[in-house]
Amino acid sequence: MGKNKILVVDDQMGIRLLLKEILKNEGYEIEEATTGKEAIDQISVNSFDLMILDYKLPIMDGTEVLEKLEKDNVEIPAIVMSGLVENIASEAMKSKLVKSVIAKPFNINEFVEKVHAIVRN
Repeated sequence: MGKNKILVVDDQMGIRLLLKEILKNEGYEIEEATTGKEAIDQISVNSFDLMILDYKLPIMDGTEVLEKLEKDNVEIPAIVMSGLVENIASEAMKSKLVKSVIAKPFNINEFVEKVHAIVRN
């Protein structure tokens, strides 16, 4: 069995690097995208076991990414991250793709547990 592939979508390089390091240490294969459009492009050519999606992205935000994937019938579980989790939780959870919403800054151990629970499900 190959490594599980995760797409990390965030416009902040620091967050991408942190998540990449954490998840690689857990044995996942990581791809990155800095914009919603880049995420859509990557998903159209690769298959991923999970997408970690920042809610606030330039050009195409997290909600628009989720709507586009649903419209195209792309099945990819997602964890949505936001600094304003109270404001977006109900909005993000409208998408059937969203399995969890986490607040930034997040507890790394809780984050890893959520990733394992979704990917190994």
